[in-house]
Amino acid sequence: MLLILLAYLGGVLTILSPCILPVLPFVFARAGQPFVRSGLPMLLGMAITFALVATLAAVGGGWAVQANQYGRWVAILLLGFFGLTLLLPELGDRLMQPLVALGGRLSQSADAAGGTGSILPSLVLGMATGLLWAPCAGPILGLVLTGAALQGANGKTTLLLVAYGLGAATSLAATLLIGGKVFTALKRSLGAGEWIRRGLGAAVLAGVIAIAFGLDTGLLTRLSLASTAGLEQKIVDQLHPEGALANQTPDSDILMDGGAMSGGPGMMMAADPDHADGGMMMAAPGNGATAGPTIEGKLPSLAGAVSWLNSPPLSVESLRGKVVLIDFWTYSCINCLRTLPYVRAWADKYRDQGLVVIGVHAPEFAFEKDLDNVRRATKDLKVNYPVAIDNDYAIWRGFGNRFWPAHYFIDTEGRIRHHHFGEGGYDESEKMIQQLLAEAGKAPDESGLVKVETSGVAQPANDAAVKSPETYLGYSRAENFVSADAATSAVVRDEAGPYAIPGQLTLNQWALAGSWNVGKEQARLSSKTGRIAFRFHARDVNLVLGPGPGGKPVRYRVLLDGQPPAASHGVDSDADGLGRVREQRLYQLVRQAGAVEEQTFEIEFLDPDVEAFAFTFG
Repeated sequence: MLLILLAYLGGVLTILSPCILPVLPFVFARAGQPFVRSGLPMLLGMAITFALVATLAAVGGGWAVQANQYGRWVAILLLGFFGLTLLLPELGDRLMQPLVALGGRLSQSADAAGGTGSILPSLVLGMATGLLWAPCAGPILGLVLTGAALQGANGKTTLLLVAYGLGAATSLAATLLIGGKVFTALKRSLGAGEWIRRGLGAAVLAGVIAIAFGLDTGLLTRLSLASTAGLEQKIVDQLHPEGALANQTPDSDILMDGGAMSGGPGMMMAADPDHADGGMMMAAPGNGATAGPTIEGKLPSLAGAVSWLNSPPLSVESLRGKVVLIDFWTYSCINCLRTLPYVRAWADKYRDQGLVVIGVHAPEFAFEKDLDNVRRATKDLKVNYPVAIDNDYAIWRGFGNRFWPAHYFIDTEGRIRHHHFGEGGYDESEKMIQQLLAEAGKAPDESGLVKVETSGVAQPANDAAVKSPETYLGYSRAENFVSADAATSAVVRDEAGPYAIPGQLTLNQWALAGSWNVGKEQARLSSKTGRIAFRFHARDVNLVLGPGPGGKPVRYRVLLDGQPPAASHGVDSDADGLGRVREQRLYQLVRQAGAVEEQTFEIEFLDPDVEAFAFTFG
């Protein structure tokens, strides 16, 4: 019930968001008509259609999004002709095309519904509006969509989305009722009913044009006219439905508000739309530490793994009598890569004393579901302990996990005794391993704690210097994109388009040059050459890259403020900035050798078909 209330409140707050502006003309087009038979059916149709489409989009993958695109264009045509019939009522009589006639009949029938007519025309208009509506993804909507993606297309998740839609309908209903009174007063005092009708028609057409050109999901999403994110976050914090939504999936479709701040100790990747920065969160003091016999729960089933590496399948029963460390990771996650040296060291040092380390690989990007990719990565990263391939997030959900990396410490009786999220806390974690082994009757280790030397990508971030957030290039989470061409102020979705880099970028802005096809997860270069530029402030620049579908290596050149990086090159580029994309993984392209300064990073690809997924910094 608490989640339903939270979803409803989130919908109510939508009226304060600039993303509601494109649908307001459709709502005000019903002003002056009886609310029960005209405005109310339209708002209900809008709320229910939005809930159904959002449920499918959250759980159905690309096919549902593609199917909705067709419905979206049908709705645009329908409401466009509806606007024309308001603006030019004689148009329906002169033109005989089916859609125009349909628009005229819907408009006339909807108007007649105010008397004794059917509510169906207003309901249809509302359903069309629901297909078009793309509300800004604030903390509450992000939380609701997370639950939908996790639990699938069932009554509970759809109910949350219906509650959100009804909340929006409630605030729109209040606006409509007020607007209806103003509409009636104007008609009575000025006799201007026909001009008001035409004005509403023009507003509807303006809304249709704004939606058709993506302004509702591009420009308006970035406007801060009346951002509700802060207010929504306060509501989430007050109600804190932590337990009810603990099982949040790492599916990239529901990682809201961009990405994560790639930083130092305590930092982690989080499938957590509640956090305003998008992903990375600072671990709280102690981060799950348990000095005594506190029990956090039982070891959940491991049966959901689709495959195992380095081991036959393990089970809760087979692990009885062992101390177990569960490490949730994914191989392109920078925070996981920084933690892995410690996990490997613990596995090697305490294996003979009865410690079993299990890496649960829960993918963030689609390419991380490829078993060959994970097998190659585990070999390259020298991961020799058992790895459970959790492509369906079954083990993730069993633990109620939300973070990469996440460590869970289990005693010999199968009880979870401690957890740690993110980087850092290594001494505390190792002491917990020693404590659990001592409880199991193992002789205390006298050699002290492990000494781990890290370098390259695994070296801890320079936290004080990081002022750039993790930034995704796929449109589902893209932020801070700019272009020299006003026509491409937002990325074009799922089709190739030309892009140009502005003459100057401000901190954390990024841009494309060349022809790129921007999908949900990645941007793919479709011209022979192309570039990506990013104005950053950090010691390290990392970029998740992959070759195109054919797997052919792609050459690249890195520049810093227009010059080769020289001593500031990363492990995946040389002093001249040259390198090759050979597989899908994280590439370290820059490590500033001197004082960390704000600079413009640029990577030029000398071959087509490269795919770029996300920047991280350190």
